[in-house]
Amino acid sequence: MTAPRFVVVGIGEDGWTGLTGAARDTLSTAAVVYGSPRQLDLISDSVDHGRTRLYPWRSPMSQHLAEVLRAPPAPLVHVLASGDPMFHGVGASIVREVGAERVTMLPQVSSASLACARLGWDLAGTRIVSAVTGPPETVAGHLSDGRRVLVLSRDANTPYQVLNILRDNGFSGSRVRVLERLGGPAERIYDAMPETAGPGDVDPLNIVAVDCHGPRICAAPGLPDDMYENDGQLTKEPVRALTVCALRPGGTQLLWDVGGGSGSIAIEWLRADTDGRAVAFEADGGRAERLGRNAVRHGVAGRLRIAGRAPEALAAHGTPDAVFIGGGLSEQVLEQCWAALAPGGRLVANGVAIESQNLLASAAGRYGGTLRRFSVETAGPLGSLTTWRPALPIVQWAANKSQEQR
Repeated sequence: MTAPRFVVVGIGEDGWTGLTGAARDTLSTAAVVYGSPRQLDLISDSVDHGRTRLYPWRSPMSQHLAEVLRAPPAPLVHVLASGDPMFHGVGASIVREVGAERVTMLPQVSSASLACARLGWDLAGTRIVSAVTGPPETVAGHLSDGRRVLVLSRDANTPYQVLNILRDNGFSGSRVRVLERLGGPAERIYDAMPETAGPGDVDPLNIVAVDCHGPRICAAPGLPDDMYENDGQLTKEPVRALTVCALRPGGTQLLWDVGGGSGSIAIEWLRADTDGRAVAFEADGGRAERLGRNAVRHGVAGRLRIAGRAPEALAAHGTPDAVFIGGGLSEQVLEQCWAALAPGGRLVANGVAIESQNLLASAAGRYGGTLRRFSVETAGPLGSLTTWRPALPIVQWAANKSQEQR
């Protein structure tokens, strides 16, 4: 029996007239078409309702889509998508579920391409942030002076949220424009100000364009300590930079930050590569809340989960590609983290107390890797003069897990 197939058709605000001939032909012969009410209205006058059934998505759409993919109502199912279905669209979800061999894509111009065309921006040099698939605070992680950012809005409130995020992060001087219903007869582009960006004044179908004017922000690890709300449980700036570099963030990796404290290691891991994910394990409820606020401030909350005490909570959070152990280092925690680490993964642990440092030396003897001792001194006052103030030395163990190790 042949598996049902899916045709995903991108459609813009210009509706039927903006579709390619191939897209019009396939929709003209379709038996079943799913889409949002707005999308279905765009083709309703152009299809034969005796032949074609139009089905609006129920809320939540993700659940309805999953039902359709599990039990398609016809051998060939058509799905409408906004613009390019593979650009933050439903097409990627369908391919992920059923495989590319069962899906035909007929894309339209993406909303980001239209926005850059209207603004005269180079699309290749523009940051794209989705407030549909993640929290709007994600934009904070992409701000830097001179950068251009497009925010794909969730609803009419997104421009107002973006303005607040810009203000809170020192970017009030940025130029912000709202682009509504791009490509259609109701298209509108205007500068956004706080008094004109409330939900009542904005069409829900919009994109926010930000010409950033503010501080220069670097994604490299080693942010100033005062950029984290903390109670003293914080890996200090120079050691944090060395630690995140030792963890080697890159690609779609999962990090476990064990003994999360203020969350600085997990946060700077996520800032270093936007494809990464992290779980921070923190037993103290107050610190966990503080960690969450730091994640929001730095724009990574959508990719960071906060879990409870290690080692009890470890097993419920997947297989990590990288592990950092800071607070709460013990032999049990170290052994369980090593056992959970994916083959080829990397574990980095820091120790301050002699007992912790002895544990790391023992682990290096069993599993190999590199032991390093860091001693950082910072200039400080000595009466009317200046001297060097040493911090407590840190011993760091870093090791890769081979395919054979357990």
